[in-house]
Amino acid sequence: MTYDFQTHLQVRKNLKEILVSTPYEDLMLIPDGFNNNLYWNLAHCVATQQLLHYYLSGNSFRIDKYWVETYKKGTLPNLDVSQSEIEDLGFLLTETSKILTKDFEAGLFTEYKTYSTSFGISLNSIEEAIQFNNLHEGLHYGYALAQKRAILGETH
Repeated sequence: MTYDFQTHLQVRKNLKEILVSTPYEDLMLIPDGFNNNLYWNLAHCVATQQLLHYYLSGNSFRIDKYWVETYKKGTLPNLDVSQSEIEDLGFLLTETSKILTKDFEAGLFTEYKTYSTSFGISLNSIEEAIQFNNLHEGLHYGYALAQKRAILGETH
């Protein structure tokens, strides 16, 4: 699983780079043709990771449930985000990846409730959930890059 955790941390570093390098107005802007913004995509990754790994394994979230409730699948972008929340998200992008690794190595994930994703993939174990989450976050990283290009008016 070492590779999966390294991959997750790298995806999170990439997401955090978008967060810290993008002006506030651009983070909150919903580009034409999209139904959410850059900020929602980044926060959604943190929320979904908590659901896929902790909730489905019967464990408590490692973050305030505000993040999960506000940015889980099916939510709409929060357009009134404070600078301190942006800073908190930057912290969570890095730290929840590190905490997941420690929790896994400590044997925290002893059970897992099977879950069928909207990708059409069934998750039957924490290991499968970790691998799938990397796919999910990679998808949102690509989506965020597309949004950033749309905001900047780039066509390719």
